Amino acid sequence: MISGMDDLQEMVTGFRASAALSVAAELGVSDALVGERRTVAELAAVVQADEETLGRLMRALVAVGVYAEQDGTYSNTAMGERLRSDVPGTLRPLARMQQDPALWSAWGHLAHSVRTGENAFEDLQGVDVWAHRQKYPEYNTIFNDNMTALSWYVGKAVASAYDFSGVSKIVDVGGGQGILLDAVLNQHEHLQGVVFDLPHVVAKEPRSAAVASRWSAIAGSFFEALPSADAYLIKSILHDWPDDRCVEILRTCAAALNPGGVVLVVELVLDRPGHEVVAAFSDLNMLVLPGGRERTEPEYAALFAAAGLRLNQVIDTGTRMCIIEAALR
Repeated sequence: MISGMDDLQEMVTGFRASAALSVAAELGVSDALVGERRTVAELAAVVQADEETLGRLMRALVAVGVYAEQDGTYSNTAMGERLRSDVPGTLRPLARMQQDPALWSAWGHLAHSVRTGENAFEDLQGVDVWAHRQKYPEYNTIFNDNMTALSWYVGKAVASAYDFSGVSKIVDVGGGQGILLDAVLNQHEHLQGVVFDLPHVVAKEPRSAAVASRWSAIAGSFFEALPSADAYLIKSILHDWPDDRCVEILRTCAAALNPGGVVLVVELVLDRPGHEVVAAFSDLNMLVLPGGRERTEPEYAALFAAAGLRLNQVIDTGTRMCIIEAALR
């Protein structure tokens, strides 16, 4: 009984751990501990923090296994290494995102969304998350860094899981800095690829020189028009939007898709075994922040049908993300 109460208490107060991790990431604690141990005084000097209160923060993060303490000195654990800014798939941008007061307040306004079905963020701020990030470029930069890191994590898995042998030209829709496209082009040398996103977001050059001759970037809105392609990659886009807007995006894809082409949606899928907790809380995050949702396989099938597409198959990637393949009906 006590154990169950303790577990529930940890869940109720879980925001404290999130806040502590966010501060450590903002200060760059894990970067300061790369390859060496430091006392709290040394660490405070490097990250420009108050020694006494930094020590209290480190005590808490040692207790949850993010850092290790020995003889008065601190070092990274395996979890602490994931908060370094220089490791592939770093979680530092995700932790730093929690520094945005508007994000914190939106989650505190979750009850409004549950009672009304309305978006908590927009109800509080008067604008949607996209307008907010344009107004505060420092938070937009951190958000883009997080999308880049998460795309690195998924990119190689997507490139390996899907058979691209029947595809010649691929467009990464809403692809930002082109991490996903880079992974696919590097693994499939016959492909030509385009990263497509808004002008202030889209990459200006390829991530790696190896794909430069097969890579290009085009600026535009996926609600309006897309360059023609044999396959559209749409990763972590549809979950940002309500159903009607998703159908608009998919109709844009259907209108430009080459004969025999496919739309490859890369998303979490609800009710699939293995990642139930992550998917369920990501769904709440979509409710609170951008106003979208995670979806089940039948719900994706319905979106495709409304856009003139049919769901062909759902492919596991070995990560929490799936590839949901659709084609013209």
